[in-house]
Amino acid sequence: MTDDPVDLYAHRGMGGLKAADMRRQQLHDFQADLDALRDRQEQLEKLLAAPAQTWPEAAVKAQYVIQLFAATPEAQDPRRKRLVAFTLEDLGRLSDSTKDPS
Repeated sequence: MTDDPVDLYAHRGMGGLKAADMRRQQLHDFQADLDALRDRQEQLEKLLAAPAQTWPEAAVKAQYVIQLFAATPEAQDPRRKRLVAFTLEDLGRLSDSTKDPS
């Protein structure tokens, strides 16, 4: 037995090398997309941290917070899912009805 590392890359065929490179690139792309999503979410939350000036703005903030809750394991109970859906529907409908029709 030796302590020399085995170069597994040298034992792969051309298809295996391409597949490994493709997986590596996909993982890199996924991580970049995830980082961009986190940045956008952070920017959105900074905007939402300001006090609402109107009821529709307050409804948008409430919808965002409810959607965050809806993504948690606690919100997966069917009764809570219905409650979240009904509440988001109400907020959307009511915030639309307060907009200026012109």
